[in-house]
Amino acid sequence: MGDDPTTGTPRSPLQPGDRAPDFTVQAADQEGTVSLADYRGRTPLLLGFFRGIYCPFGRRAIVRMGQASERLRAESVEALAIIATTAENARFYFRFRPAKLRVAADSEFATHRLYGVPGLLRTDIEEEFRAARINPTGELSVPLPVREASAALSRLDGFEPTPIDREDAARPSLQLLGQFLLDREGIIRWTNVECAGEGLTGIGRFPTDEQLLAAAQTLRR
Repeated sequence: MGDDPTTGTPRSPLQPGDRAPDFTVQAADQEGTVSLADYRGRTPLLLGFFRGIYCPFGRRAIVRMGQASERLRAESVEALAIIATTAENARFYFRFRPAKLRVAADSEFATHRLYGVPGLLRTDIEEEFRAARINPTGELSVPLPVREASAALSRLDGFEPTPIDREDAARPSLQLLGQFLLDREGIIRWTNVECAGEGLTGIGRFPTDEQLLAAAQTLRR
């Protein structure tokens, strides 16, 4: 679970019907900041929370979300990805691999925790982590243990981590991914949290375009 920023106690992920908390974070695709106030009252928003750039599953999920965002705009829904790294590190990455959606950075996980997106202590999940076999994007010939799958995908990418990427990867908790669909007034209408249903075998799975579009279409009701 995430931590309640007012008490430091665990907070469950926010659910449909909850009011989305305000935030202001550093933009990662340009200078300046991005806030929920930029969208509230103007447009619905698909808000995605991600691990650092070091994670190949997260990198792929950002691409997937960017591709979906082009179809979501037809439903008048904007999209914003918040990535758990420094703004400078994210800007370096996206300078060479531009995203198809707005991206922002939150190296301290403040917004992730505000929305209750869990971070799991690696010491608590080590046994399950080793036992899980995954191939979330179908790029591997067979499902592999999480660390092996991660390394294999990064090799496919030719990804070279920066010092900040290495620091992000060495953090004691594994940040999960989360997506929240907000209506025009900032009320959460749909949520999805990585591993919520299948445990760590769900690492790297991201909603399909059809699932995201179906969620967006409920805003018409």
